[in-house]
Amino acid sequence: MSAKPIVPREQARRDVIEALEYYLVQGGESAALGLIDALEGAYRVIASHPAAGSPRYAHELDLPGLRCWPVKPYPYLIFYVEREGRIDLWRVLHAHRDIPAWMKDAEDL
Repeated sequence: MSAKPIVPREQARRDVIEALEYYLVQGGESAALGLIDALEGAYRVIASHPAAGSPRYAHELDLPGLRCWPVKPYPYLIFYVEREGRIDLWRVLHAHRDIPAWMKDAEDL
């Protein structure tokens, strides 16, 4: 199976930028670079094995097809939907946030 390209939505891009800015200020350059490495590793898994992500929030939010994958060792979750020929990356959210509240304005799948 070949990997599908990951196509981030604008909000997902903003989420990543906010997280990187936080780590640059709070943890320094090495923490921010570590987050980039962790995101890239998570993206590789999602691109190659999209069904591996948890459907937990799909059920909670009634958003069929929504999956999430942890960005270990960082406290972030990647939210995405597998599409024909691509992975639609919705959000990258801190795992300790109120996820249903952050996702309530999600567009229809």
